[in-house]
Amino acid sequence: MNNNQIEVMMKFFKRLLGICETPLPADSDAWAVQDGNVRINLSRMNELKNPGSGVRLEGKGLDPRLLVFHGDDGQYHAVANRCTHMGRRIDPIAGGSVIQCCSVSKSTFTYDGRPVGGAAQRPLKTYGISQDQETLTIKLDE
Repeated sequence: MNNNQIEVMMKFFKRLLGICETPLPADSDAWAVQDGNVRINLSRMNELKNPGSGVRLEGKGLDPRLLVFHGDDGQYHAVANRCTHMGRRIDPIAGGSVIQCCSVSKSTFTYDGRPVGGAAQRPLKTYGISQDQETLTIKLDE
């Protein structure tokens, strides 16, 4: 088997097992949950520097887990990181202007959470984001 074939097999097994590609933050102090909001210090969150990139926020009392991503549209977006089909995590698709479930069903959603492909029929929960300088605030109560 060559390297390309091995890579294709690894991607298949990741989808089969529902293993997402989006990382957790390398700097866990780059974000916090405060007063019903999530605050992200962009200067410390390297995972969000480029359009098409994203980060998984989990733990610290956060419910639900979030996918925060820098869309191909240049804007930041936040969704509940739980596919409405099987509950698996979601990944941004660089260059595709969509996000997609990491499972074999490949449920695909627009940035505003609408399902546009795959098995999911219900939209993802989305959250409002505001930006002040290097701070993103995600409003969990909306």
